[in-house]
Amino acid sequence: MKIAVFRAEGLTVKGAVVGEEAVGLGRRWPLEEVRLLPPVRPQKIVCLGRNYRAHAEELGNEVPERPLLFFKPPSAVIGPGDPIVLPRSSRVDYEGELAVVIGRRCRNVRAKDAYEVILGYTCLNDVTDRDAQGWERNWVRAKGFDTSCPLGPWIVTQDELSFPLTIETYVNGELRQRGTTDELVFPIPEIVEEVSSFMTLEEGDVIATGTPAGVGPLSPGDQVEVRISGIGSLVNPVKK
Repeated sequence: MKIAVFRAEGLTVKGAVVGEEAVGLGRRWPLEEVRLLPPVRPQKIVCLGRNYRAHAEELGNEVPERPLLFFKPPSAVIGPGDPIVLPRSSRVDYEGELAVVIGRRCRNVRAKDAYEVILGYTCLNDVTDRDAQGWERNWVRAKGFDTSCPLGPWIVTQDELSFPLTIETYVNGELRQRGTTDELVFPIPEIVEEVSSFMTLEEGDVIATGTPAGVGPLSPGDQVEVRISGIGSLVNPVKK
């Protein structure tokens, strides 16, 4: 199932995407006639850094021994088609990622039970201010500015996906990143176990699983797309 939130005829609808139609409120609309919104409004977004070995190496960093975690605030979330507004910085990068959406409130989840608390998966772009990341150790400004968390286009439930998934990022139609979930340093069940071992996860919370190698800068006028097999693509324009 593809769980979606969209605007149609002045209504905000929590529904689904079926084929080329958006479905909700007992009605159907052609997909091209609705505006897709972020498919979830998380209370928190927990992100993993350096969870692909090649990405850690390309930035001159060591692979962490335990999951390296940081937050993005809910205010950073934007949906498909919404513009990424660049902060004042000499370099702001795209980072395409697979996002896990939590399906129910949970704590101390064991890795073997992790899939029982996962609603589904979506695309996420962990847009990052490299200037700020260079001088601020906790990455608040680097990762938390408004529009730094494009999310969507919908949530695909686990029963419709076949792992491993392939994550790709394109800028202006050119492939820049490619990786698979088989390459994750810490796989999804271990991530859920680690995060829930010290933090209650709420329904709708999002965990971003890390980005493959190939990160690079964005410029005003660019169009950036995160594409994940079995899920779809998240496309956002870039502006100042």
